Amino acid sequence: MPDRARLQLIPVLAVLGLLAGDVLATGAAPAIYVNSTTWQSRGDRIHGGVSGLVLSDDGTRFVVVSDRGAMTTGELIRENGTIISVRADSFRPLVDPAGRPLVGDDQDAEGMTRLDDGTILVSFEARGRIGHLDPETATVTELPVPDVFRELQNNSGLEALATDRQNRVLAIPERSGKLDRPFPVYRRDGDSWSVPYAVRRDGGPFLVAGADTGPDGRLYVLERNFAKWRGFATRVRSFAYDNGVLTDERLVLQTPLGRHDNLEGLAVWRDETGAIRLTMVSDDNFFALQRTEFVEYRLPDDRVEQAPPLDPAGEGG
Repeated sequence: MPDRARLQLIPVLAVLGLLAGDVLATGAAPAIYVNSTTWQSRGDRIHGGVSGLVLSDDGTRFVVVSDRGAMTTGELIRENGTIISVRADSFRPLVDPAGRPLVGDDQDAEGMTRLDDGTILVSFEARGRIGHLDPETATVTELPVPDVFRELQNNSGLEALATDRQNRVLAIPERSGKLDRPFPVYRRDGDSWSVPYAVRRDGGPFLVAGADTGPDGRLYVLERNFAKWRGFATRVRSFAYDNGVLTDERLVLQTPLGRHDNLEGLAVWRDETGAIRLTMVSDDNFFALQRTEFVEYRLPDDRVEQAPPLDPAGEGG
């Protein structure tokens, strides 16, 4: 996430976003804007900093985590499929199995994903690790992780979590270390970790913010860029899992700077019309000139695809 000093330079972001309209920055990106809904605070002391999102299959119920060590559950109220308001419980501190609130470097929750059995996992950026999250008690139980997670760049660790079609956990750091070095995609098989995939980095300023595997069986990666005075730009690319590599890269969405806030959480699902939706949520960095918002795009009908059959060899996704 951008540091507080740089965020002092964005007093005109809201105006820039309004003037920009709803036209995508590149005609190559097929996603169609649906709407944005600001999630107003009810005075919660830790409302904000939302970085991770898990959404129900019907796009209504959600669980989110904050990078200040908190979580909440809620509901997206829809009318004709469009979000019109957000209803949520108060944020609660994340706690360890002994009931102690997470503090310091231990509380920087960033990515989320859900396993097939409903188990929710959350990743942490400052001290790289992954844990089971019990949304009923806000308890985080850490999983064994490789030492390399703890060697990732400071404040640029495990930003994104996803689950592939074979229920294997994928973790992607925010930075790769060099502008032309691909982002590594770590995969958990049982208790072991490997790096079977990499997401191409094109030398530009976009950094990984979130990820999800969609109902079409593709990996969607949310990225964001921040520029002084001009705000945030959002990009989503999707990839096919193919024989142990990521192929068929597609630019799904790219917005101009200032269009949306700091979108960090991503959920990809299929709505009642059969169209794939991208639901994203922003991290306001607890800064008064930013906002927490849910933003949705959908893919046009000609991009609606059913997931291909699983490869019996275990490499098809």
